[in-house]
Amino acid sequence: MTFKINEIKPTPGSKKAKKRVGRGIGSGRGKQSTRGAKGQTRASGKVSPYFEGGQTPLYRRFPIKGFTNSRFEKKIQIVNLDDLEYFFDSGEEVNPQTLLERKVLKKLGDGIKILGRGEITKDLKVKAHQFSKKAEEKIKAAGGSVEVI
Repeated sequence: MTFKINEIKPTPGSKKAKKRVGRGIGSGRGKQSTRGAKGQTRASGKVSPYFEGGQTPLYRRFPIKGFTNSRFEKKIQIVNLDDLEYFFDSGEEVNPQTLLERKVLKKLGDGIKILGRGEITKDLKVKAHQFSKKAEEKIKAAGGSVEVI
């Protein structure tokens, strides 16, 4: 199929005429030329979504309630007995450094607490900052020892 240069036309719909603005009120795009009214409304994004036209906004009408101590709370890392059963062999010592080395914990935080989820059959020497009563009982029942750091 051959084309002549004077017969080539763009695909229908691919060319769109430029929007001509500011050519009088009869054009439908006169006066402000699609830019809206003057003042605060003319520029998008200048008004906060929380702005209520000078009325006291909702977030300032309500009192501040409550208190958070999250900046000062201790971040205790939790380890369960089933984790110790999986990662350690009988007779080994469990302390914060070994927990990090075996990748049981990602970081130490402000201490480690051993909780009693799961069963333990190995006699481990466990050193941690805190123990739940159930965890302490299960470790001692399995022949292990518990030491609070």
